[in-house]
Amino acid sequence: MLLEIAIGDAYGAPFEFAERSVIDRLNTLRYASRGYSMRAGRYTDDAQMSIAVAELLLAPTDLGGDAFAEAFVRCYKRDRRVGYARGFKGLLDACVDGADLRARIRPESRRNGAAMRSVPLGLIADRAELMRTCRDQAVVTHDTPEGVVSSQAVALMAHLLLYERTPLAQLPAGVRDATGFEARLDWRDEVDCDAVQTLHAVVTALLRNRRMSDLLKDCVQFGGDVDSVAAIALGLASLSEEYERDIPEELVDGLEDGLYGRRFLQGLDEALAARYPVLAQSP
Repeated sequence: MLLEIAIGDAYGAPFEFAERSVIDRLNTLRYASRGYSMRAGRYTDDAQMSIAVAELLLAPTDLGGDAFAEAFVRCYKRDRRVGYARGFKGLLDACVDGADLRARIRPESRRNGAAMRSVPLGLIADRAELMRTCRDQAVVTHDTPEGVVSSQAVALMAHLLLYERTPLAQLPAGVRDATGFEARLDWRDEVDCDAVQTLHAVVTALLRNRRMSDLLKDCVQFGGDVDSVAAIALGLASLSEEYERDIPEELVDGLEDGLYGRRFLQGLDEALAARYPVLAQSP
């Protein structure tokens, strides 16, 4: 799960708000680069914040807003990544801990930050706890209806795939019944850093593909904030028995493998599977 999230993020990052000509030329299932700040095979904030959430799921702690704020700051401080919005990155640089972050931040964003880190929350078995935890983590940075429902929708899709083996075609109805959110299945436009647009793009791409390689290319082809779309969609696809796992070896082996790189992510996935057996049983 986390490995796929990171691959989607790293593959999509150089295409984030890139010119259409760049996407058409380089969206070929090989890592691209975009200057020093976006070297080939490097993941960004999408995967890092998912790591923070995953580590909390493994920790003996209550999953409340304070714990999430602390985890976000801790993960960033130990491994400063590009990809964060400029204002939020400056805030993380200035904060000493999670309490400081919560005291300084104005969490009024309708952007997609709460959604992009929510796939691991689908491991929570109890539906009511899942929805509550999504709200608690979202409001740390995105205390808006859009921020909250985007987190709940992403986590709920992961939960339905893991615990109920819900067919992909039935995921939108499951999300609608639980949250009231009606996902579009025909998104065609460039994706802003917007929670609702990101959900529409993720669901559209996830439902119209059945191979991870095709899904990756499709997510990038939207244009806009494509690394967030690809990270969420590939993370969800990794939990579905309907998806062919054909990520090119070049993308797996080419993912960065430093202190928090490929082998770290694989180890974290193994730890999650041991803590949450439903993940070990996923396709």
